[in-house]
Amino acid sequence: MVASAEGAAPASTMLSDGEEKALVKLTVFRVVAALALSWCAVLPAAEAQPAGKVPRIGFLSWSFPPPSDRWGEHFRERLRELGYVEGQNIAIEYRYAEERNDRAADLALELVRLRCDVIVAWVGTAVRAAQNATRTIPIVMGAVADPLRAGFVASLARPGGNTTGPSMMTLDIAGKRLELLREVVPGVNRVAFLFSAKSGQRFVDETRVAAQRLGLRVQPVSVDNPKELDGAFAAVLRERAGALIVEPIFDPDRRIVDFARTHRLPTISDYRSFPEAGALMSYGASARELTRRTADYVDKILKGKNPADLPV
Repeated sequence: MVASAEGAAPASTMLSDGEEKALVKLTVFRVVAALALSWCAVLPAAEAQPAGKVPRIGFLSWSFPPPSDRWGEHFRERLRELGYVEGQNIAIEYRYAEERNDRAADLALELVRLRCDVIVAWVGTAVRAAQNATRTIPIVMGAVADPLRAGFVASLARPGGNTTGPSMMTLDIAGKRLELLREVVPGVNRVAFLFSAKSGQRFVDETRVAAQRLGLRVQPVSVDNPKELDGAFAAVLRERAGALIVEPIFDPDRRIVDFARTHRLPTISDYRSFPEAGALMSYGASARELTRRTADYVDKILKGKNPADLPV
């Protein structure tokens, strides 16, 4: 007596040896076929989510490693909200060019060799270095004043190529800063502009154009490292400036704020951190939101979006 494939055989039914062997073979075949079908059903899901793949983000900054990484923390904060935890399901490679073009170029190539899935390039010089290093790895811009004029994208609506991201559009609001200063200090006619010659000439040019329209005179004062601040302050006082604009590349150095307050010099910059540190006011894009939005672009790209089709 033997159990059939559909259940127990009737007690009165006796099978011959040949019939019993045939029934066993049929049962084995059915079991193997069922296992094969089950495996085929599981296989596509495994292929759709490859195990062990941790996305790698390259973070290329043109500046020095910050003493307090506020912007990096805002970036990681937003990534966590989107479900990415550094060291668990995402890896971030941090590189700082220390304001050297040659170093930025080398670090960009290094991130390409590491096969990063996305490169976040902080400020225009870093974007340029990243674009020179790769035209295939997606690049997300951070803290870029005017990506269209800089040639980083073909258009704001359809960037084309491998680069996109949020823009500060800082050049477009140069005139607004002067208008605000004149409103706060009605008699001002001379405004000093603290800027970096390495990156800020376009800021100066746009501010000069706006100043001519408003009947103001702009006094550019170049500062390329903190050691030059004392000389810059002396130049501002010699020219008897009535107000001060600080290029957005500068963090709120305590000496800048103390100088402005000591000499009762109304000061404006892009970043809210300046008035929080004691300067008069700020007008510009939110650094925190700008940084968080770079993470949004990274998320979209890691989920399959093409940077060429993601509007700036």
